[in-house]
Amino acid sequence: MKSGMAKGAQSLGFTEAPFLLSAGTIVGQKESQGPLGKLFDEYGEDKENLFGKETWEEAESEMQKRACLRAIQKAQIPQEKIRFLFGGDLLRQGTATSLGIESLQIPLFGLFGACSTSGEAIALGAMSVAAGYADYVLAVTSSHFGSAEKEFRFPLGYASQRPLSAQWTVTGSGAFVIGKEKSKVRISGVTVGKIVDYGLKDSQNMGGCMAPAACDTILANRKDFGREMEEYDQIVTGDLGYIGSTILLELLKKNGVDIEERHMDCGMKIFDQKTQDTHAGGSGCGCAAVTLGSYVLPKIIKGEWKKVLFVPTGALMSTVSFNEGESIPGIAHGIVLERAC
Repeated sequence: MKSGMAKGAQSLGFTEAPFLLSAGTIVGQKESQGPLGKLFDEYGEDKENLFGKETWEEAESEMQKRACLRAIQKAQIPQEKIRFLFGGDLLRQGTATSLGIESLQIPLFGLFGACSTSGEAIALGAMSVAAGYADYVLAVTSSHFGSAEKEFRFPLGYASQRPLSAQWTVTGSGAFVIGKEKSKVRISGVTVGKIVDYGLKDSQNMGGCMAPAACDTILANRKDFGREMEEYDQIVTGDLGYIGSTILLELLKKNGVDIEERHMDCGMKIFDQKTQDTHAGGSGCGCAAVTLGSYVLPKIIKGEWKKVLFVPTGALMSTVSFNEGESIPGIAHGIVLERAC
């Protein structure tokens, strides 16, 4: 390991920091009608969000491919220079990713971190570039409301009631090119999350399941880097939504940390709670990814935010574990993003 790279028990600090060169974002119709609607690169125009395909699963694959191609185009580098692709989704065996990026023919690491996958992919990509294993890598993830509901809850045709604690799975895909070439956003460190399980079993309250993991990672980042949270202009969690965000702030305050004035949650930002029927906010792999690419990164590039801690969160459940009565553990990964001069 390069001298000085390891920080504390869970973190890495990059002395020769990799840079985040570009982002590609594509979302569904509902997301395009939300507060961030005009900021996305592309959006679906049909209510089913099929993107010209016959099934929701095929549509999710199509979103991933388009997001990757958009990110490569914006990075202004030849596709063949991308050494590795780190990607994942919510579906069984990561089918949205494997089928979506097949045509790109980039060596693939398939990932699963539930809704924290964007953080996992960016962290591994940054580590690869920092270590000299690649000059350029791609990180991508996606989710689709239709495919997620069918796999984890009830087929949409059932028209089942959603409790107020439920979140709306974002239809979207975000892709990022990471490289050693300098840009205005550098990845200066990562804090790899641990699995945190408070024994919750309610799949309709994922914010509550994930909040303890977000708290654990934020506290680990603080300890490992020896910095106070005031050093960050913004601490951005992935998709805790309204319920999970409230729990996170309370847990941190019990540990003597108050981030309320500098906290933003992607699940709260992407939809308008008053006009869009999404209950507790947004969720899904695509939620944090498209919000990072369309809203957070431009803020850093413009210099409005100088240092951001990006903490996407994930509920690590499957249809098997849930049906067998297992609890839903959470995980969160921290990515330190800084404005590069």
